[in-house]
Formats: sequence, C-alpha cells, structure tokens
Amino acid sequence: MPRAPRFILADQPHHIIQRGNNRQPIFFDDRDRRLFLTMLGEVLEAEGVALHAYVLMTNHIHLLATPRHPAAIGRLMQSLGRRYVGHVNRAQGRTGTLWEGRFKSTIVDSETYVMACYRYIEANPVRAGMVARATDYRWSSHAANAHGATDPRVTPHDCYLGLGEAPGERQAAYRAHFDAGLTPELLDTLRDSAQRGWVPGSETFRQTIAAALGRPVDPPIRGRPRKGG
Repeated sequence: MPRAPRFILADQPHHIIQRGNNRQPIFFDDRDRRLFLTMLGEVLEAEGVALHAYVLMTNHIHLLATPRHPAAIGRLMQSLGRRYVGHVNRAQGRTGTLWEGRFKSTIVDSETYVMACYRYIEANPVRAGMVARATDYRWSSHAANAHGATDPRVTPHDCYLGLGEAPGERQAAYRAHFDAGLTPELLDTLRDSAQRGWVPGSETFRQTIAAALGRPVDPPIRGRPRKGG
C-alpha cells in the first residue's frame, strides 16, 4: 500500500518529529548536538523555513516550523538528515540508517494549538525526567522563547509576538503560559496528531486545510499503539 502523503502547506506552522531507528540514540555527545544545530540553521536559511521551537532529545527531535514553500519541509529534513547521518557514521565508525523511516509531521492550528505546541516541544526533557525545569535543558529553544537568549535559528511565530509589545513582556507572558502546563488531553492531541498524521484544530480550520489539500484531515482509525515522546 502506498504511503499517505503528509499534510504540508506553505505559510502554516508544522509540528515535525524525527526519531532514531529502533529508538536508538541519534546524539552521542554535545559535539553532535552543536553540529546538528549548526547544520539546522544553515538548512533553515537555505530552504526558507522559519523555526519557532525545537528540542533535541537523546533519540529524537521535535521542530515547530513554518515553510514559505510546501516542498521546503521535505527538502529541509532530507538535507539535514543526509548531512548529519554522514557525520555520525564517520564519528561512530558505523554504517546504515540512523532514522526510523520518514519524519512525522502535521499542520498546527495557529489559533488553537501553536502556543501549546511550543510548550509541548520545550517541556519534553521535563516529561522525560532529564531535568527538573525546561530552563535547565541546553538543547532547546526554551532559553530564547522564555528568557530572550540569543538563538539565531529561532523566529517567533505571530502568536508568540502577540503575547506582548516588547520582548520582555512577551517572555514573561510565555513563562506564565509555560508554567501553566498542558492538560493530558492536549498532550495526547499534540502527540497523536503528529505521530499518526492528522490535523488538530477547530472545525473551521480543519475544513479550510482539507479544502486546500484536497483530502480529509481527520484522525485515522486507531491501529497499533502510538509511541510516546
């Protein structure tokens, strides 16, 4: 059976997940993480993709990004994956695949889910028990979004800019939103939609996206258990 095409549209935010094969590590030390972020910044600029939030976990990554062109997400992930896998194979003396198949992604409703997706992504290390607070984790966009740290890869989404008129005001509002956390239902929606490829959001938003894509965007019939993270 052919694989279903992803839901990708220009000028819409997308939640993207890429995992290591068999949940194996994709980062082996901080040098790997620094190099990956350098490569990410270069490819974002080359492909015309704005990155709003990200996290590098041990065996997977999350990105929240908006492409200027519908093909840009696929090109970004292909280029980034090819360059990074070459580095890992040389550094680790290995061959073969690093990734668990294709990356997962879905379109995110700006009005309903974008800011929740920011928090979902940046709180991953806390949920995984790696740190007590998101601010303690070096390999995410949280320092930029919550505290104004310089991160040339991060471009604020319009919803983030709407949190306040000045940077300090936006950062304080974001910290308040972040500390409020996410409900289990919202966590499940954000996780499931990206993993299984359906579009979360209001009925109006989903109808608009379905019309633009020319196909349904409803959740598929539940099959095998989804993966966490």
